[in-house]
Order: sequence, then C-alpha cells, then structure tokens
Amino acid sequence: MNGHLLTVALGAAERGWHVFPLRPRDKRPALHGETVCAGTGDCAGGHRKWEQRATTDLDRIRKAWSAGAFNVGIATGPSGLVVVDLDPVKAKDPKGTPDGATSLQALCERAGHAIPGTYRTRTASGGHHLYFTAPDGARLGNSAGRLGKHIDTRAHGGYVVAAGSTLPHGTYEVVDPSDPVPLPKWLYALLTPRQPSRGLMAAPVPVRTSRYAAAALRAETAAVAGAGEGVRNWTLVRAARALGRFIPSGELARSEVEAALNSAGLRAGLRENECRAAVASALNWSIANNPGRPA
Repeated sequence: MNGHLLTVALGAAERGWHVFPLRPRDKRPALHGETVCAGTGDCAGGHRKWEQRATTDLDRIRKAWSAGAFNVGIATGPSGLVVVDLDPVKAKDPKGTPDGATSLQALCERAGHAIPGTYRTRTASGGHHLYFTAPDGARLGNSAGRLGKHIDTRAHGGYVVAAGSTLPHGTYEVVDPSDPVPLPKWLYALLTPRQPSRGLMAAPVPVRTSRYAAAALRAETAAVAGAGEGVRNWTLVRAARALGRFIPSGELARSEVEAALNSAGLRAGLRENECRAAVASALNWSIANNPGRPA
C-alpha cells in the first residue's frame, strides 16, 4: 500500500501539484498542529501548516511516504488549481434536493455553456472533483454553495484528496485523465467575491474613538476579512460582540462598526444580507449586555 500511495504522490507532483500526507484511510492531514509544534525541522522558523508544507520535491515525498500508507492530499492553491467539488445528496437533505452534478448541469444550461471537459475524479462518497487551472494572477479562496446546491470549490486555503487514495467506504478514482483546462471565464466571474455596495464602503465619521477602541476595530475587521471557510460567520459574530461594547460609551458609533464589519464580511466571501443580519443581531446582544460600560 505504501508503494501504491507513493506512486500516487509522485505522479501528482510530476504534474506540478503540491502534495502532503493525509492520515491512512482518512481525509485529515497527517501533520502536527500548531499547539504541539516542536519548532524543529520544517517548522524551525515557525510553525508551518499543511498548505505551506505541501511540496513537489520528489525526495521529500519519498521520505514522507516511506513512513506509512498515507493518503495523498493536493494543496489546490500552491498547485495553481481550482477544483469544483460535486457532492452527492446527503441523508439529511429534503426529498428532491439535487446532487452537485445535477446542480452543475442546471448552472451550465442557464449560462448557455456545456459542462467543461477536464481532469475529473470520482470521490469515495460517489461525488466528483473537476480540476481546472487557476487564472493567472487570480487568488480565489474556497466556496460552499456559491455555484449551487452541493457544489463547493477548493483553491487557496483548500485541498482535495488525490485519486488513488482510499477511505473505509471507497476509493478516489480517475474518471477523465485529461490535463486540467483553464477555469472558464464565466465560472471565474461567479466565484469572484462581490464588491461591497457603495453604502457599505462609505466610511462613517467616528464619534470620539479612543486609541484602544480604534485598535480593536482594526484588529477585529482584519480578523473577519481574513477568516476562512467554516469560521467566517463565527468570526463575524464574535467580532461584532467584541466591538459592540464600545457603542454605549460613545467610543465607537454603531454605524461605523456596522459598515466596517459588513465590508470585512463581504471581503471574506459572505453575502451582504448574511453580514447585515449577523452584525445587527450580535451588536444588539452586545449593547444589551454592556449597557453601563464607562467611556
């Protein structure tokens, strides 16, 4: 098994795809986390996460896979890939919910395009991964449901399991061995983060912001803007609750906080209506729970 998976890893690297080991028969990285990092080896200059450690160095790959039957992860960002992940219908889905392949077919029909022919794999769960090369100079992140029901994408900050890797319930297999084609422009346009509306971009005038409040506003909005998929909503709500305590004292204006957080949420990839609702609710909670905070 080690030999087979080593061949898989080397084959991916020869395509220019950056690989790293996943746990045997699992999808999770087989690398240590930051909390237990010893600060040695690859991490001598600071902890390096899986995306930073993914490599095309054949000697490093041989050394890594000599230690165990690791599944193969492909870091999509460093590999210059955008992978469209078509998931199957889940048991909890309402009756009639389309799977990812059906959603993509409908999306292509609405756009007036055929489903692109490109390198394609079947996942262990019966879904599909369509590999595309990323546009030059583009830095797309991951997305969930932006293109349609049960359609996710993986780019910077994401990874996929390489064909040839095995999970307890199945194996990832190549369906179309063609080289990945460039991401179609119409799909790229749909995945490009929407620009904030002019109302959200307008910078309100602070009331009487203290240095501490101003620093908090900068730090929290930066955290929201840089939040990845899966933690964006949580980060936005946490930031709003943290900043809301400055509003009763007049150190920050509510309009100022709302505009900054909504704009940061949009940069992180959230929808405008999601941002407004989450920020408003979290600020209401924070103000209600910090009514007498002194200036």
